Amino acid sequence: MADTKHAPHGGYSPDMDGPAHEVTYNGFVRFAEIATAVIICHVLALAVGGIKHAWLTAIFGVILSLAAGAIGAIAPSIGVRAPAAVGVLLLLALFFY
Repeated sequence: MADTKHAPHGGYSPDMDGPAHEVTYNGFVRFAEIATAVIICHVLALAVGGIKHAWLTAIFGVILSLAAGAIGAIAPSIGVRAPAAVGVLLLLALFFY
């Protein structure tokens, strides 16, 4: 970890662009959150297909989660909530189908 006590520029050297690093890090974290939610949706879709033998519902859930992930990546205000909504629908299908 950087020794920020003795670094005069808040831990960044003068050659580094601190705000650009922060923007890149925030974008990476947002991508990781959305990708994790989409992967959880895929696992839930596999559970729906495997346990309930509703493979068309599972395929629809995978396609819907990919679209929701893309929408969440494009619209920062929506973010991870779009694939999370698909995950809730897949959970409902898993328990009540």
